[in-house]
Amino acid sequence: MDTVYLIFITTVKTAVYFGILLLHVAYATYTERKVIGHIQLRLGPMIVGPHGILQPIADIVKLLFKEDIIPAKADKFIFKLAPFVSLSAALSTFAVIPVNKNWVISDINVGLLYVLGIAGLGTYGVIFSGWASNSKYAFLGSLRSTAQMISYEVALGLSLVGVVLMAESFNLSEIVNRQNEYWYGMFLFPQIIGYFVFVVSMLAETNRLPFDLPEAETELVAGYFVEYSGIRFSLFYLAEYLAMFCMSSLAAICFWGGWSIPPILVKTFPFLSIIPGVVWFLLKVYFHIFLFFWLRGTLPRYRYDQLMAIGWKILIPLALINIVITSLLKIL
Repeated sequence: MDTVYLIFITTVKTAVYFGILLLHVAYATYTERKVIGHIQLRLGPMIVGPHGILQPIADIVKLLFKEDIIPAKADKFIFKLAPFVSLSAALSTFAVIPVNKNWVISDINVGLLYVLGIAGLGTYGVIFSGWASNSKYAFLGSLRSTAQMISYEVALGLSLVGVVLMAESFNLSEIVNRQNEYWYGMFLFPQIIGYFVFVVSMLAETNRLPFDLPEAETELVAGYFVEYSGIRFSLFYLAEYLAMFCMSSLAAICFWGGWSIPPILVKTFPFLSIIPGVVWFLLKVYFHIFLFFWLRGTLPRYRYDQLMAIGWKILIPLALINIVITSLLKIL
């Protein structure tokens, strides 16, 4: 009976969690169009609902009813499977991400390793889509994306080693708790080099500007999902935004103290302790999501050789230097 109850509670918790998450993703697309619109001195979506607030719902309905076109010479099974691989990998990462104290689907001891491992599986969806489409543009996009993700996953993983050394744990909840032991309540300051490497790597890992080479419209039309339409196209789009939320959540947990408030702020302004932890967590996540939008509207795209050089020649050495400095500080 206890097992059945546990399964039921976990299922309900997962359904609620993912439902709220997908609503956030839908309105992240609306927010991005608004932010970039204002950066470019225009209004963004304005027609569907007041100030275009219903635009995401209109987009979902449109994509659901669009024709699902499969190229004649495509490998149909792999072509259909690819978007689900990317989406499943992106969704699965959220199983271990805590949004507040004890607010997590599965609080495992190797949560950080789990997120990095599962997020890496999304690369297979990209490879499948590029190969199965039987299109030169899609194939080149998938090759670029694979090389980019493999390169930047090394830097991304190394940037978090300093956090693990300071927290002495891979458990994401424990990482947040250990940050509260410091008066400033976060690892951002002692791990500023690691944070810089993480932010640049997360942009490349999620294929976002200025590192969106796999989708480069100017030369590859839309990259690895150029042959996709309708609901399958929307699944790739959804996976990309879920990856943005995953990386933003990791940044908030590992460097910004997660759902906690810096102890120095609570002592100075006691009323801040009334605000629920989930609100603090979401504010930190939204800050990083805004960073994605801001950089997209501001920076030009890098050349592919520059992209790879930054990863191997700058970010990885910086991450290694950060590990050495953190280790020395721990010993001393």
